[in-house]
Amino acid sequence: MRLSLSEQIARRQQGKAPSQLNDQRIPIYGDKQTATSETRPLTWRLAHHDAVLDLATYESLQGFVGLKQALDKPFKDVENMIKAANVRGRGGAGFNAGLKWSFMSPPDGLPRYLICNADEMEPGTFKDRLLMERLPFQLIEGMLITAHAIGATDGYIFIRGEYILAAERLVKAIDECIENNLLGTGILGTDFSFNLHVHTGAGRYICGEETALINSLEGRRANPRTKPPFPQISGAWGRPTVVNNVETLCNMPAILVHGVDWYESLADIKGKSKTPGTKLFGCSGLVKDPGLWELPFGYTAREIIEDFAGGMVDGKTLKAWLPGGASTDFLTAEHLDTVVDFDAIQKAGSRMGTGLIMVVDETQDMVPLLRNLEIFFQRESCGFCTPCRDGLPWGVKLLTAINEGTGQLGDVEKLEELTRDLWIGKTFCAHAPGAMEPLMSALKYFRPEFDQKIVSAVGEDVIEAAVSQQPVVK
Repeated sequence: MRLSLSEQIARRQQGKAPSQLNDQRIPIYGDKQTATSETRPLTWRLAHHDAVLDLATYESLQGFVGLKQALDKPFKDVENMIKAANVRGRGGAGFNAGLKWSFMSPPDGLPRYLICNADEMEPGTFKDRLLMERLPFQLIEGMLITAHAIGATDGYIFIRGEYILAAERLVKAIDECIENNLLGTGILGTDFSFNLHVHTGAGRYICGEETALINSLEGRRANPRTKPPFPQISGAWGRPTVVNNVETLCNMPAILVHGVDWYESLADIKGKSKTPGTKLFGCSGLVKDPGLWELPFGYTAREIIEDFAGGMVDGKTLKAWLPGGASTDFLTAEHLDTVVDFDAIQKAGSRMGTGLIMVVDETQDMVPLLRNLEIFFQRESCGFCTPCRDGLPWGVKLLTAINEGTGQLGDVEKLEELTRDLWIGKTFCAHAPGAMEPLMSALKYFRPEFDQKIVSAVGEDVIEAAVSQQPVVK
């Protein structure tokens, strides 16, 4: 179901999120017997209920069992447990969460912070929204376990402003946890205390970068910070801070309940990946059944697109696909048998990112598609560094000219040069390099589409004349 613009506006006026996800069927594979906490640790409760929104229901489904087990262990043991499980960050970077925690400065009796990155501004990504809207207590439990492991005193869920329903449900769940001694002082009769707050962001893609998020949380402009020092040493308000993604944090309760060996064993189900645990994979675009599916690592892009998403809609053929959001490199139909995990996708020439595939069909022109993507990245730049601030608009200008038939000889080469000038190490943060990934890969795989528009604009005779004037290289 696709909502019209007027329907989206009407939802906003009603205080609802302006998209169709609330009404969309989210297929969780397995019935009440097969979808268990051991097979689908992130979503198994949704095989029993459409959403788990009250504490009593959540506790009846193993809720807060993981927290109680964590509180029975020294905080260092919990940290080592997550490190050994190799819970790779689900926000896109794929860094070991437990290892990230271990970089935090030792406790000194002063405030320490845990921040949940729930901004989810990556185009084509809606996995964290599902977890927050339908399983808010699971995220809270994951944050409590993490807070115990790192000695955090206060936590913030930094959520994008458009996630209206998710924010409302999280606030309600937090209030119920406070009433039942699951948040606040002396949690469950222990000496562990933790306060949790929901902070609604103003809607900036750059807040996906953890230090820009921290600046925004403090009330500053959302510019990235220089690293080092890293947030684990000096983060929010100059204090040690850990920032983790929603899905990353939601992994914690099941690991405490079932153990490290169980978590690692999930990687053996398909036998094609060494990444432990499960992941919320998804697919959107012109496929028959777009949505989300919790799967162990090891499934190929072909299986996700054809078996779970139902394949391309009738009459359409796959041309390209983005593995995990707009800031990843395009891959083609030749890469469909690539396993969708961190290492395999990188070897194929892209990044797994958020793991939500966006498909492009053969009728879509890559030039206007790239123009739309680069307009987004241009708009979302914080403007802090010159390459990003000036380079992204220049890319949009070139793509617009090429698309509208006013491109000039050398414009495509200028785009290629731009992908090098805005690459890693030449900008303050990863925003511009991320914007260059789809452009770079589109030029790699679909260069003729760009060249043909230049030929149409200037004429073949002009190109032939220009070529004839080039010196012969021997």
